[in-house]
Amino acid sequence: MSSGKKGRGRQKIEMKKMSDESNLQVTFSKCRSGLFKKAGEICTLCGADAALVVFSPSGKLFSFGHPNLDTVIYCYLSLVPPQNNGTMQFIEANRNANVRELNAQLTQINNMMHAEKKIGDELSNLRKEMGA
Repeated sequence: MSSGKKGRGRQKIEMKKMSDESNLQVTFSKCRSGLFKKAGEICTLCGADAALVVFSPSGKLFSFGHPNLDTVIYCYLSLVPPQNNGTMQFIEANRNANVRELNAQLTQINNMMHAEKKIGDELSNLRKEMGA
């Protein structure tokens, strides 16, 4: 039954930085996807919030966050008390609606100022013509 040749099995790898750049990038990509998968599993299985930020050897940024990266970071920095995702979406939608309304008001006021300036310029021209 056995082929006579026994494999070496899984070998222990010495923990040191790899010298070959292509192997380094391939290993990074595999480990990164494994880390993100494990972070996703812990969020799903335990209901935990997690954030993971990783920089590649080439300096590229990769991140994972559940429910999202900003929420976890803000909670960590204690800037905002943790809120459920539905509440955050409602707050964001309300904020966006307020910004749109304020932008519309600003545009309207700018248009009114422009019209008033035109009228003022025309009056100045009429005064000059009447005085001349």
